[in-house]
Amino acid sequence: MQPQDIEKLSFKIIDQEAGDHGFKSKEWPIVQRMIHTSADFEYINTVRFHPEAISAGMEAIRNGCTVITDTNMARAGIRKSEISMFGGEIKCLIGDEDVARRAKQEGITRALAAVDKSALITGSDTNRNIIYVVGNAPTALLRIIELLKEGRIKPALIIGLPVGFVNAAESKDELMRLDWPYISNTGRKGGSNLAASVVNALAIMASES
Repeated sequence: MQPQDIEKLSFKIIDQEAGDHGFKSKEWPIVQRMIHTSADFEYINTVRFHPEAISAGMEAIRNGCTVITDTNMARAGIRKSEISMFGGEIKCLIGDEDVARRAKQEGITRALAAVDKSALITGSDTNRNIIYVVGNAPTALLRIIELLKEGRIKPALIIGLPVGFVNAAESKDELMRLDWPYISNTGRKGGSNLAASVVNALAIMASES
């Protein structure tokens, strides 16, 4: 089978097994791709959307947004063609030398230091055309939330799907208390590949509409 045939059949199987899932027409392609990435149908019960999340994300992509990820794995998993066709770009700052240096000096995680650097680079005025993507580090998501509350960043969308046992579920709960466009899930599950799949679903919908 060709790759596109495998993907098409996979989505057909997902639709059949999901049944009456209850998601809206633009929500389901995102959840469907998350299930395709993870083979985990539990996301049907745990994914949460802010009411403005999908429209905000698609608009940002069409406006040539910058997608900032917390890991290089998430950056690598995002489809470049749909993002670049609108003039957008994908960045991950966690490997930058100044980020590593500050993290070591101050005893903080590189993920947190990378979020701070992104805020300095972009500023609150231009952050409206940024999508933050967190699939691994709860400290990154908590820092994004903190900067948002302080008015130092104003991203178009926050995709918060950190995985793990320490503050992963708690950071997502904190995100979902905000009245700001987000896509997230309850519980410990998540991951860089899952977060990338959400961006990919949004990018595909943006390019097809």
